Amino acid sequence: MEFLIFPDCPQGAAVAETVAVGPGRRLIPHSSGRPWIVGAWADDEVCWASAGSRRVAILGVSSATTPDLAARLDRPGGVDLDRLRRASAGSFHLVASIDGRVQAQGTLSSARQIFHTRVRGVVVAADRPQRLAALTGADVVDELLALQLVSPFAPWPLNDRCLWRDVEALAVGCRLELDNRGVGRTVRWWTSPPPDVSLAEAAERVGAALHDAVAARTGTKRSLSTDLSGGMDSTSVSFLAARRVDHFVTTRWEAANPDDEDQSWAARAAASIPQANHVLLGRAETPMNFAGLARFDADAEAPFAWIRTRSRLEHQARRLAALGSTMHLTGHGGDELFFPTPPHLHALLRSEPLTSMRYLRGYRSMYRWPVRSMVTGIARNPSFARWLAAAGATLTKPIQQMQRDPDFGWASRFLTPPWISPAGVDAVRGLLRTTAAEDPEPICPLRPQHATMQDVRKCGESIRRVDRLTSRSGVSWQAPFVDDHVVEASLAVRLAESATPYRYKPVLAAAMRGVVPAELLGRGTKSEYSADAYTGLRACRNDLIDLCDDMILARRGLVDVDAFRSALLGMHTLSAGLSLVVATLACETWLRSLSAGAQATTLTGGTR
Repeated sequence: MEFLIFPDCPQGAAVAETVAVGPGRRLIPHSSGRPWIVGAWADDEVCWASAGSRRVAILGVSSATTPDLAARLDRPGGVDLDRLRRASAGSFHLVASIDGRVQAQGTLSSARQIFHTRVRGVVVAADRPQRLAALTGADVVDELLALQLVSPFAPWPLNDRCLWRDVEALAVGCRLELDNRGVGRTVRWWTSPPPDVSLAEAAERVGAALHDAVAARTGTKRSLSTDLSGGMDSTSVSFLAARRVDHFVTTRWEAANPDDEDQSWAARAAASIPQANHVLLGRAETPMNFAGLARFDADAEAPFAWIRTRSRLEHQARRLAALGSTMHLTGHGGDELFFPTPPHLHALLRSEPLTSMRYLRGYRSMYRWPVRSMVTGIARNPSFARWLAAAGATLTKPIQQMQRDPDFGWASRFLTPPWISPAGVDAVRGLLRTTAAEDPEPICPLRPQHATMQDVRKCGESIRRVDRLTSRSGVSWQAPFVDDHVVEASLAVRLAESATPYRYKPVLAAAMRGVVPAELLGRGTKSEYSADAYTGLRACRNDLIDLCDDMILARRGLVDVDAFRSALLGMHTLSAGLSLVVATLACETWLRSLSAGAQATTLTGGTR
């Protein structure tokens, strides 16, 4: 699916007429008859209704029906988009045209995002920034490209900045409003809930939200697939979906590490879902990590954070399509919502000091934190703007030093790679400095909620990019955990309930009691897959070295190509260091895709 949104005015209609079209072009008009939403989508991806001069459309996956939308439009007092959002489960864009005024919003996670820019004097919106860049001839901003080299990713609000000049992404919890002259403004509609809900009530809320999220995707589906890796997140989604479809397929990857615990947990879960077709994606048939990176990619939005597994995801989608699945559910987002981080302890110390001291002892034992750095770190309490301003000082520190000490800041630490140029470092520091000088508000007032939302936003961005990738094979890729209702329910849990080191994901385990067998909810460990990354890096090293020839990032003055080549050839003793390599590869392959002509401007049929 892809679309553009136009204001209800003659200038907006004139811009809509300039959009190159293909055979799959579809259009929903304003009540005036002018173009409102233009794009390409399948019948089951859009639900819309009209009543007089009021129109509302839900684009994506939702529990909404046309009769329900029509009934809501007929109610006195206008159209409340947030009430519509709360009444519908799923992941979707929400767009309204009310008496000539347009409103549009995506999801809290950015799995559904809205971008906008001015075209010929009016504001036009879209679900993809490259479509808007094609209309205006916008180029890529180099200093923002330098941010893409930061690992694991740049902090909010910088990570929401669009790489295309003068194209903007909606900030979290905001909607775009267009008047009947094509003038646009953004309006904040969301604030985070206070974390004051007990574990018992939170389990009920999270469980209901997850149930509804899966139900919204299975209501019209007779065939469905899920990940069943063995982790608690994918296991929860699999059990919620198992009995809702006629034809059910689960998949898991064969790990490079023969001692990987997920394999045994996945086998135990599969034994409790006998009606499913459990598919093992074996190593012999599956592309390795880092395979096929130099290949042309049609998604020109931005560098793809999960580039090292792109070929694997494409292979999985082709297998699932052959097995009859048209939608695949994944457990991504569960870690971001239910796995506590040091910012949780920072906030808990200030609200429940006795509980936090007990938790700190547990985490120090688990992660071997030095006492001095733990005490000094948790005592610091800078505002978000001061924290952001200070972050530039540690950008180039060795990753070993940064990993040794706990970080209780507003988000996880981020670094530039050793091969970034001085100009690249200066660009990142300059952006941090100027952004901090604007004294931005955090996403949420509380540090742990802000950190969670930043991680959820990054996860959501990757989910929407993967969905485009797999949809080329006819399989939509969905993550129920990052639906709005699930995110909000998880943010409302008391910190003392969610941050304990003595139970693994206690909120999710309580929410899934009675759905997932009890023995599968008692797991206290978590697997990691660095062995797969290392194996793929060794096998694909020659192809990656070829990317160093006439490197576009080097031509733009952002990296030292010799230093990067040495990094590819060298030893990586810390798996976290691989994320620095991946970020650079994602940028380079994206730039090469653009130069090869990946910025298509035609809306083609048959896409999802």
